[in-house]
Amino acid sequence: MNGDFMDALRQLEREKEIPMESLVETLERALASAYKKHYKAGGNIRVELEPAKGIAFKVYREQTVVDYEPEETGEITLEEARETKPDAQVGEVLSEEVTPGDFGRIAAQTAKQVVVQSIREVERNRIFDEYVEREGEVVTGVVQRREQRSVIINIGKLEAILPPSEQVKGEPYRFNDRIKVYILEVRNTPKGPQVLLSRTHPSLIRRLFELEVPEIEDGTVVIKSVAREPGERTKIAVATEDEKVDPVGACVGHRGSRVQSVVNELYGEKIDIVRWRDHLDKFVEESLSPAKVSRIYIGDEGRTALVIVPDNQLSLAIGKQGQNVRLAARLTGLKIDIRSEAQMAEMEDSVDEEESVPGEVEPAAASAVPEGEETEGVPVAGELHAGTVNEVGVVDTETVVDTVTAEADVPADVEAVPATEAEAIPAEESDEEDVAA
Repeated sequence: MNGDFMDALRQLEREKEIPMESLVETLERALASAYKKHYKAGGNIRVELEPAKGIAFKVYREQTVVDYEPEETGEITLEEARETKPDAQVGEVLSEEVTPGDFGRIAAQTAKQVVVQSIREVERNRIFDEYVEREGEVVTGVVQRREQRSVIINIGKLEAILPPSEQVKGEPYRFNDRIKVYILEVRNTPKGPQVLLSRTHPSLIRRLFELEVPEIEDGTVVIKSVAREPGERTKIAVATEDEKVDPVGACVGHRGSRVQSVVNELYGEKIDIVRWRDHLDKFVEESLSPAKVSRIYIGDEGRTALVIVPDNQLSLAIGKQGQNVRLAARLTGLKIDIRSEAQMAEMEDSVDEEESVPGEVEPAAASAVPEGEETEGVPVAGELHAGTVNEVGVVDTETVVDTVTAEADVPADVEAVPATEAEAIPAEESDEEDVAA
């Protein structure tokens, strides 16, 4: 093997980032395959290379010694074996050098094809192993083109796919645009590694803040929960165990510089940053920011919350098309009922009138829920009921009242509206702040 060939292998090692050991093993298999095909040799053919010495390759044929008539090409009788090795024993593997004087043009061409194919396979496996470990990370890519409804993005060593289901409505994805994308899944296909990207995944928000906020990257500030409606609004809850650090201020940055960088990357998507609270009633109040809350009742074993707000805060608490209360429900994992103080007063008056007429209303099944009950952690929203809560915190599961309800699993396109037509929610849209700290 001449020096030029070894230089070519070293160049492949540098350009493709494939270890020399893998290249040598690949070349050995390719030469063995070419030898078998060209010389129609039987038995186990083995090729040895020593690239460090730069010597020519050697071809060996290995055969197993048997005491019966050989049934396979890789076997040899004991008598034939002792002609070349007098002390040969049954079961021993004999290795005979069969290196050809001239490999020939056809054999060399076959070896070349096998080498190219093997190197391509090694490169594919290496790229797959590299990106499968990066699932869940954010990378920067360059928009290349559109194929039907999918967007093809170059993320370095390969072109990844941004499928329609993971695209944000309204984002342009113009040619040569540099955008940050979330690696959703890596698949190993016959055509090579296939990487699926996302711009809608909630973890994209987490990773973008990790890039912009050093306190999140080093663990001083932790993002506890994320609720997102891609392209429109996101709420995140942050916490810290360091009393000297303000988690909300760390995420907002000086004059909003940090959060604004994330907003710009998301093409203007609004982001609310709230403080995580261990107690549910406090956390629900934070999650409904910027609306002001009068009272909160936690019921149904910490799976529902009744929120009373001032009359002039009702539309702000609900948000445009119910967006604010819907995101708050997803952020906390609770089912949230919002009522104004006027609605609460009317409900209580109607209950008092019904109770004043004897025999007309049967007593409802109730369970006591102390006012201001506090529960640590955010529970998983289970099977919930829409009950009413009076001033002393009694849950009445049989009385239906005018209410606005948001559940943790409400689809993004479902609006939160009154349960009856007795009273309508104010129609004006809320002037919510882009960043609620």
